[in-house]
Amino acid sequence: MSSTPVWPAILKLDGDDELLFIASQSQFEDEATDMIFSDEDMLIDSEGTCFLLSMKSQKILLVPHTKQFDAIEVSALVQAHEFCKAEVCLTKIHFPTVREAIAALAPFKR
Repeated sequence: MSSTPVWPAILKLDGDDELLFIASQSQFEDEATDMIFSDEDMLIDSEGTCFLLSMKSQKILLVPHTKQFDAIEVSALVQAHEFCKAEVCLTKIHFPTVREAIAALAPFKR
């Protein structure tokens, strides 16, 4: 388990199926400044490592969690995300790796 995320990653907010594609640490920092996070929000990196978000001294920290996501679990998150948008046939969404699942959410991918 790595102590720093392998980018790109996805941000999964608690109670919301929509995912945010995060390309880099700097993009995460830009996004984090405008958001209110809960204890259940998580960042999932390209290797499936889960990081919880923690606020310390007005800065959002990424804290490694013991949860490790596999390709099936990340594919399910992407399916739920796409279901919200109702633009893609869900039965066709499956990815052999976590990295490919996350990459599918990159802007302008379609």
